[in-house]
Amino acid sequence: MGYSTMAPDVWDQRFAGDPDSMLSPDQCVIQGRHFFIKGLIEIPVIGRGDSFSWGVWVSLSRDNFARALDMWNTPGREAEKPYFGWLTTELSLYSPSTLNLKTNAHTRPIGRRPFIELEPTDHPLAVEQRTGITQDRVREIAEAVLHPGRDTL
Repeated sequence: MGYSTMAPDVWDQRFAGDPDSMLSPDQCVIQGRHFFIKGLIEIPVIGRGDSFSWGVWVSLSRDNFARALDMWNTPGREAEKPYFGWLTTELSLYSPSTLNLKTNAHTRPIGRRPFIELEPTDHPLAVEQRTGITQDRVREIAEAVLHPGRDTL
């Protein structure tokens, strides 16, 4: 159960024709200077034993992005140390902005998106990741995502 974004917030469709830019379901490069991977912020659902997830994008340094690509299809890649990054997905349900929250991207086995760990701050999204959310909160999120513009939160 969760929701996902198609591209980092800084992606613009004009980049699609740029030979130094690319967007795939898992990686993004903008003008050969900005590098992103897609991962999951997982939030435990209290009393359910499963998680709610946000599919988000994080920016990585050129070196970390290159390393992540080198390891992308390598068995055992989950042993890699986490890659530091900045959250580049605005989740409008949260205030203040989620843009540029500090993250660590933890590589997982081939076929699984990286786990995105937020810096343990008092930002509401980071608090939810640490403490979990109720099933009622999951319903609130679903209502807000599926019916934007309603005052549900």
